Amino acid sequence: MIHLGQRGASSTDDGFIRVMRIGEYPEGPIGKSEQPEMVRADRELRRDWPRRRETVRAMIGEEDVLRVLGFGKPQIALFAARSARNGSTIEQELLADGSINEDAYYAAMARMLRLPFLESLDPDRIVDREFLDTQLVRPISVRLTHPRRTPVTVIVPEARKLKDLAVMLERLPSLRGDMAVATATAVRQAVWAVGAARRVRETVHALFDWQPRFSARITFWGKQGFYAGNAVSALLAAALIAPELTLACLHCALSLFYFAAMVLRIAALTCRIPPPRTPDLPEAENLPIYTVMVALYREAGLAGQLVSTLSRLHWPRSRLDIKIVCEADDRETIEALKATQPGSQFEIVEVPALAPRTKPKALSYALAGARGDYLAIYDAEDRPHPDQLLEAYGKFCASPDNVACLQAPLIISNARQSWVSALFSLEYSALFRRMLPMLARLRMPMPLGGTSNHFRTDVLRACGGWDPFNVTEDADLGMRLYRLGYRSDVISRPTLEDAPTSVSVWTAQRTRWFKGWLQTWLVMMRQPGSVRREMGTRAFAMFHLLIGGMLLSSLTHWFVLVCLAMGMAAFLTAPGEGLPLWETFLLIVDGANILGSYATFLALGLTAMTQHEKNLVGRRWAAIPIYWMMTSWASWRAVLELKSKPFFWAKTPHTPTIGRPPSQ
Repeated sequence: MIHLGQRGASSTDDGFIRVMRIGEYPEGPIGKSEQPEMVRADRELRRDWPRRRETVRAMIGEEDVLRVLGFGKPQIALFAARSARNGSTIEQELLADGSINEDAYYAAMARMLRLPFLESLDPDRIVDREFLDTQLVRPISVRLTHPRRTPVTVIVPEARKLKDLAVMLERLPSLRGDMAVATATAVRQAVWAVGAARRVRETVHALFDWQPRFSARITFWGKQGFYAGNAVSALLAAALIAPELTLACLHCALSLFYFAAMVLRIAALTCRIPPPRTPDLPEAENLPIYTVMVALYREAGLAGQLVSTLSRLHWPRSRLDIKIVCEADDRETIEALKATQPGSQFEIVEVPALAPRTKPKALSYALAGARGDYLAIYDAEDRPHPDQLLEAYGKFCASPDNVACLQAPLIISNARQSWVSALFSLEYSALFRRMLPMLARLRMPMPLGGTSNHFRTDVLRACGGWDPFNVTEDADLGMRLYRLGYRSDVISRPTLEDAPTSVSVWTAQRTRWFKGWLQTWLVMMRQPGSVRREMGTRAFAMFHLLIGGMLLSSLTHWFVLVCLAMGMAAFLTAPGEGLPLWETFLLIVDGANILGSYATFLALGLTAMTQHEKNLVGRRWAAIPIYWMMTSWASWRAVLELKSKPFFWAKTPHTPTIGRPPSQ
């Protein structure tokens, strides 16, 4: 542990702040009374100020300031080496190390400048002005108002600029009455609180106000409702006039579209995907700031695991900005996170309660404070590979500027727990290790996964962030990025996560997914001609096969099964000349659809799995027909929910993996 004021500095500096050790929180002239040790230090500083004045004037740079603050040369050399390697400042490395208390450090600087130190700031005394949110990204200064006094400018001094500030205060000593010092953390906390109401309103309305064509806030536009009503009316009229012909035409159309969606999965199965290779990681020098965001709700039990997992990421602490985003009224989770005493790279962001209460709203709210050039999204239960940020950064550096997002593969770690999680594992294997790599190779739009996405932060902001009203925000954002001229790619280092293990939890989660995919399809089909021109004809067709095909395949699965059963019954009872040609054709198509869907589902998943994963799944793949019927049920629930509660977010509960047997 480094103690501010410990011996090792020059004799002229000895004793300047020697009493300010870890865990001591002096307040300064404004605020509560100080500890006795701090009072004695203040008196010593005033008595010794003429000599200190000459020391401050003689300072040249950051290292001199740190020596005056009482740091020894070996300690400064250690942090200077880290600073040179990481492209940061010595001060940033010192504070990120965790061995220095932030309050004690800035209180020492305040004493050097003979300014009050404020341990916390009263949000009621800060005016929510334009550009206030810039202080979330780089805290520099805020103004505290008072009804009967002049405003006080609260600054967050930097060691490398301290000499200029000290000289200015020496020349204009009257400024000391209007200035105070606070920590960067205290300024950010106050700014989050001051702008909370305004920021959450902007978060909810920004995308709709900026580009309503991208927002799912209105489920059906008037024109869409008009055309949908006409189509349903025409179908009902046709069914009344010629029921058999109408049913046959509908059967033919649905079966062919179902078959086309299955052909896409067959293409992913036959497409040659190069085996994953271990990419060259960039040198861990001069790395940019990387923001990691995790949205939590009612996840107190996962707090320790989450902090521990994210602490293992291979990225310099001084260049890491981890934001754990919680609902402000979820005090249990917030207190559990605070109890873990996370490092200085962590920040808990509290989102005010305002509908819709969704994950994308929480993420968009926290985006205002993202400090990184790049940004990654994880879920509460995720365990990303420690090198994933390094790989993503290397891939971004080697890719064109229009590659705005990278998707890491998700691997289910609890496949052995139930047949539901086993089939979920097959599904994720097919999607993240076969389908998405194929789409990336073909430069097609990608429906992103809800976690382990890596973005260029400036592009994410320019595209409007996440849609607070879309409950499958990942697929929506992937399509919007493509419409705006960007594309997505994949990386190889995975993220481990857990699948639902019960039918009820799986159904609730899958219903939300289908509801969001339906929202995304409706948003895209508001102006189909414009969307086709933005995406191109091939990509527009791929979108329909990906999103529309997935929806229609699930919705009509039971219909195809019924038609197949009726066709088989008719075939077995048909006279000697057999069925008519068109009925035989539909029977063959229906059989291919059902058997082909099951077979491609199994083959796509198994061919991408390791032998260990296959062992975890075992023979539970035999339940694939039941799994597909569950999928169909969830899709119909989603259609009903889209009307009754379109923005309802079904929470998926998670449990820690600590203590789970390794085989799971």
